[in-house]
Amino acid sequence: MSRDAAAAVLDSASLDALREICDLAPLPALDDLSTPRAKSLLADVDLLITGWGCPVLDEEVLRAAPRLRAVVHTAGSVRGHVTDACWERGIEVSSAAAANALPVAEYTLAMILLAGKRVLERAHDFKASRRRDEWLRTPDSTGNYRSTVGILSASLIGRRVIELLRPHDIGVLLHDPYVSDADAAELDVERVELADLFARCDTVSVHTPLLPGTRGLVSRALLDSMPAGAMLINTSRGAVVDQDALTDAVRAGRIRAVLDVTDPEVLPPDHPLWDCENALITPHLAGSQGNEWRRLADLALAETARWASGTGFLHPVRRERLAFLA
Repeated sequence: MSRDAAAAVLDSASLDALREICDLAPLPALDDLSTPRAKSLLADVDLLITGWGCPVLDEEVLRAAPRLRAVVHTAGSVRGHVTDACWERGIEVSSAAAANALPVAEYTLAMILLAGKRVLERAHDFKASRRRDEWLRTPDSTGNYRSTVGILSASLIGRRVIELLRPHDIGVLLHDPYVSDADAAELDVERVELADLFARCDTVSVHTPLLPGTRGLVSRALLDSMPAGAMLINTSRGAVVDQDALTDAVRAGRIRAVLDVTDPEVLPPDHPLWDCENALITPHLAGSQGNEWRRLADLALAETARWASGTGFLHPVRRERLAFLA
């Protein structure tokens, strides 16, 4: 992993815990697997602990690591470094995607509830007027009681959001072509078609991974079908949404948006969304940050301990599931 990632995720306590489980290679972390030092260390490695900034584990790297049998990733997606060569060798792979899903789901829940109370715009109005509004004249469109939230994709994060919504008096609709009616019943949600999700919901939260088939999935037609004043929340990838169509809908005041991701990842300084009062843009902060990195390290520690004891990973990544993962 990159040295910055190693410093952020693996603190001294985590490193000490790792040393109790295995013979940890000397630090610093490897951020280039082609150097003489890296090749010398790889020759004796049974398991790699990876993270953000990990170089690609291609055939050349694997030739230098003849004993390598497992990869434990301290972040979510393994697409950037786990290659076909890894799967063909039969290397076992684990990911901390489940641990990283929780803060994203918490962020999403918070934004859903804040959106229902229309906190952003009401706070703006309050700041401008410096006086109490006519609260007994609050419209029925404000509030979370019996509102309807749509979840786009039952990913790890989407499922956690559904779980976190259960204590609230909120109806939940789900669109995911790979979820059956029986699965939806078990999740206690109503499974609907994509068009219905956008037409019926007060808030739609996007949790679809960016794959060739999902680029631009949230189209202009879907955005135009949302009820007036509805909220779109995107914590997935910006390119899942038609950025131009979203910009037009938000600028027109038809819908509101909470965007932790955009396309491009950082919008140009003169992009009109920056100045829209009905849009909140955050710097891809929903995922693990700060003290939440310790959760990633703890999961990696647990997975390493399980593998070393012969128990097997609790959070394995399967090659056949890659087409559905971020």
